Amino acid sequence: MKSSAFKSDFILLFVAIIWGFAFVAQRVGMEHVGPFTFNGIRFVLGCLSLLPIIFLQRKSSTGKNSHGLIKSGIISGVFLFLGISFQQVGIVYTTAGKAGFITGLYVVIVPFLNLFFKHDKTSLGTWTGAILACFGMFLLSVAQDMTIGLGDLLVLFSAICFAFHLIVIGRLSSRFNTAKLSFVQCMVAAILSLIVAAIFETFVLSDILKIIIPLLYGGVMSVGVAYSLQIYGQRNSPASHAAILLSLESVFAAIGGWLILNEILSGRAIFGCALMLTGMLISQLYSKK
Repeated sequence: MKSSAFKSDFILLFVAIIWGFAFVAQRVGMEHVGPFTFNGIRFVLGCLSLLPIIFLQRKSSTGKNSHGLIKSGIISGVFLFLGISFQQVGIVYTTAGKAGFITGLYVVIVPFLNLFFKHDKTSLGTWTGAILACFGMFLLSVAQDMTIGLGDLLVLFSAICFAFHLIVIGRLSSRFNTAKLSFVQCMVAAILSLIVAAIFETFVLSDILKIIIPLLYGGVMSVGVAYSLQIYGQRNSPASHAAILLSLESVFAAIGGWLILNEILSGRAIFGCALMLTGMLISQLYSKK
């Protein structure tokens, strides 16, 4: 049992690394195409990367674990679409590092949603972590003239959507085949993104070819590989525990932004990031203790 839990933790940590550096790919992609175009193509690529896995598993699949798969995939796919859309549009107006830390707030949001749905008692650690994380976000995102950037606000909305998605996946991961559930939710996100892109954005093939590497990373690695590993990893990891591991994507987003995009945070912003990360850790580790 311990080995299974350790394996799940390692998988979820690897997912956090992939997602952290995906913020860099998303930021680069926004230099040439619209956010919904980028998301639509990357989720199509993610779906295509899952087809060989589904094909190889077809003999081991049973009708039992497919009952309700489409409905469940649509539900998780809608939350995924909302989260990734708010995040992608928000990245246009903020940095990869800041977006990563604000997205990581879902680690604090998840326990509150569990409290609402399950009527659990909120621990002192959760309240302490939430206060620290909120104050940290204030330092990171709110300017000295008491205004918050549009990008930071949109990414905050995405964190709320991702928190719902995390809870939904936590309930569905043990019921369905990992690759199939991931394929359905990614297909839903791809279709919705492409519909919005067709209405509000323009497709220019030459611009898409300029960002083929960010698209491949964002599609194959961040979508196809990472979302499948998330579903697999959460089989032996509660949503609140998975949230703290996945929230480490904020750290890797900041590292990627610094190494690749030369993004530099101010002293105030760095202190805010430290408070947010501390709050995320306290909100989970205190309850585990």
